[in-house]
Amino acid sequence: MADLQTTTYTVPEETRRERADKVLAHAFPEHSRSAFQRAFEAGLVKADGAVIAQDYEVKRGQVLEFSFPEVKVAEVKAVEIPLEVIFEDKHLIVLNKAAGMVVHPGVGTGEDTMVHALLAHCAGSLSGIGGVERPGIVHRLDKETTGLLVVAKNDAAHRALSDQFASRTLKKEYLALVSGVPKQDSGTIDSAISRHPVHRHRMTTGEGGRPSKTDWVVDKKFGVLAALVRCRIHTGRTHQIRVHLKSLGHPLLGDPTYGWKPNAAMAVPPRVMLHAEHLVFAHPVSGKIMDLHAPLPADFRAMIKDLQKRIKSKTDQHKADLAQAKISNADYAAGRTRGSA
Repeated sequence: MADLQTTTYTVPEETRRERADKVLAHAFPEHSRSAFQRAFEAGLVKADGAVIAQDYEVKRGQVLEFSFPEVKVAEVKAVEIPLEVIFEDKHLIVLNKAAGMVVHPGVGTGEDTMVHALLAHCAGSLSGIGGVERPGIVHRLDKETTGLLVVAKNDAAHRALSDQFASRTLKKEYLALVSGVPKQDSGTIDSAISRHPVHRHRMTTGEGGRPSKTDWVVDKKFGVLAALVRCRIHTGRTHQIRVHLKSLGHPLLGDPTYGWKPNAAMAVPPRVMLHAEHLVFAHPVSGKIMDLHAPLPADFRAMIKDLQKRIKSKTDQHKADLAQAKISNADYAAGRTRGSA
């Protein structure tokens, strides 16, 4: 193993019993919080020569020493998988994630995750974020959700982007196809989200959860069958849009986990119909405002086309029925006139 480079830092006099991880993150903004966390976990942070934990409260004048774990080659191997790139430079990459692709490897996943694909796509340009050579996934999308996903290529970009997500300064908008049509054309759902007490794979709204806020507006109505709803999320909770719209009484099409049920009046959706369509954030290095859109995937467009076709067919049939009714009424009136003559 190569010798690790050690950095020494003296806690400023104005410091009053602050956590070691916060003090170091503030003093060395070029390193990500995850990098410091790995350093603490590896026992590579000391105060006055003694190993400390990240929640250790440092005192003014103390001498801190730290180094980062040696960058190791990721255990996950690189796999050539096609990716749809929306934007890329040496600091970050923004992708339009495909439906069915898992972001991180885990129990039961194969060698077809986003991380596998990124290791191949970004070969030679990934930093050792957290001590392991791997893509800096800043946020996640569910397996069936499509759309914009941001990945950092170095520690500085990872830290800056993570700070934007944490401070909620980004603009994140999703398009969702929901069952039925909301009574109002827009609204805000401000309901805490927590793990379901019985069904642990689900989330639920109610007291005791983490604050969660979603603004929504109806973009298009498909009769009374469904609606296309644009959602802007101010927080990033697990299944946030799915559980919030379910609480509104309009679960996403193709989402039986949150109450969707097949309807004979429409085609069966191929998946949960949710797409991360719009993202606005400041570039982590240049500060330039990035205003990015991801086009709707083919299955989403096909579902909209099918709904439009069914509504048109139903409307045409209704018009034909009205026309027939007018003819029948006219014939009836004419018959009565002749009979009374």
